[in-house]
Amino acid sequence: MKLPLSILCLALCSTSLSAKTITNKSSFEDQVSYSFGYIMGRNYSENLKNINLDAFIEGLKIASSGKTSTISEEEMSKVLTQFKQQTEAKQLVIHQQLAETNAKAGSQFLTENKKKLGIHVTPSGLQYQVLQQGVGKTPTASSNVKVNYEGRLLDGTVFDSSIARQQPAEFQVSQVIQGWTEGLQLMKEGAKYRLFIPSNLAYGEIGAGDAIEPNSTLIFDVELLEIK
Repeated sequence: MKLPLSILCLALCSTSLSAKTITNKSSFEDQVSYSFGYIMGRNYSENLKNINLDAFIEGLKIASSGKTSTISEEEMSKVLTQFKQQTEAKQLVIHQQLAETNAKAGSQFLTENKKKLGIHVTPSGLQYQVLQQGVGKTPTASSNVKVNYEGRLLDGTVFDSSIARQQPAEFQVSQVIQGWTEGLQLMKEGAKYRLFIPSNLAYGEIGAGDAIEPNSTLIFDVELLEIK
């Protein structure tokens, strides 16, 4: 449940600070205020980790009451800019560490995986396993295809699945990640392949959303249903 920050701030400002424990027996006003505060703390936990909550709430109280801030707008802008820069620097370090860890794990996995029976390796580094041969046509980069698929991380976590949604995907072969574009052009209609995609043929150092970290090696089971 996401609530606008402005609503949460107003709710926090509407009650006085109290050390008492709030329960379902507390007053309605206290329960509402506590609930807003709890949800805000949970949803913005990353932003609030390095925040002095007493000073934070003091700022809310002063602003909501219309009083003049003890820090000028210029000073606030400066300190918030510095805070943003520090936060981004820390996030960059974490991102780089994840990228290095995932790159190493992916390299080790692919090195061992290519030794297994039935694993084929292309010049680009894409690895694939034929689960079922097809008998139809083979798509080109400009073809529109209909496929069923399931994508997993190396630890087995499923991050996307048209099979689970029970809704095949349709797209142009050239409009997906490089590992898919190459893999699909190896398949015939009706084929099922397992693609082991190195990070440089997937989402690289950027990653994709929260599910796919930087330099993640991905595993896809792909069934080419039809060339449209």
